[in-house]
Amino acid sequence: MSFRYYLYVSDSKVDMLLAQIEPGFTRKRTAEISLGMSVAGAKRTVEAAGPGRIARLERVVRHLHEHGDVGTVDEPGQFFWGLLPMQWGLVGESAGSATVYFGGRDERTLVGLGGSAGHVLGTQQATPSEFLSPSWLPALLHALHDPEGDEQGQDDDRAALSTVHRAHSRLRGPAQNVEFVAKRLLHGPSPYPELDGRDDMRVLLGSPLYVALVD
Repeated sequence: MSFRYYLYVSDSKVDMLLAQIEPGFTRKRTAEISLGMSVAGAKRTVEAAGPGRIARLERVVRHLHEHGDVGTVDEPGQFFWGLLPMQWGLVGESAGSATVYFGGRDERTLVGLGGSAGHVLGTQQATPSEFLSPSWLPALLHALHDPEGDEQGQDDDRAALSTVHRAHSRLRGPAQNVEFVAKRLLHGPSPYPELDGRDDMRVLLGSPLYVALVD
């Protein structure tokens, strides 16, 4: 039996999709948590929210693969699956940023994945703020933006693709082999083919449901 070692799981996206796949899920989940609080206190609440996380994720991913529009990083659908060496870390103005970013590439596509650092397993969930979630495209592009970049004067699509492309050059540390399923946010031709080694390179940005280490 093979096991996934999860680095990142987006409970908010999983629960949003699962509520559409299984409409009775929200009522059932609320009842489980309420029962845990009234009968056995915090311990039952943690148990209901903990082990169930992976089961919920696997149910959503299985449904997307069987019935949804799941493509690859080279030919993405609404969602895409991948297995790539990727560097990752916090991005933004400081190391205290609430956005985590994974960056990698294959022969045809430069791939970026971004979302809330609160979904990295082993971290505390971030306190909700008045700002947009970094899983949404405008907030994610804002977090990735390089103030010294040359996006000014470009059209909106090219500027967004440039932002993602330049974010890769700022990643540090060793690459790790990871598997993921993500929602497609942005896809288009590379704005810097001269740096990519081929004229038909593509840039893909997504918001992951999960990212897991693969040996």
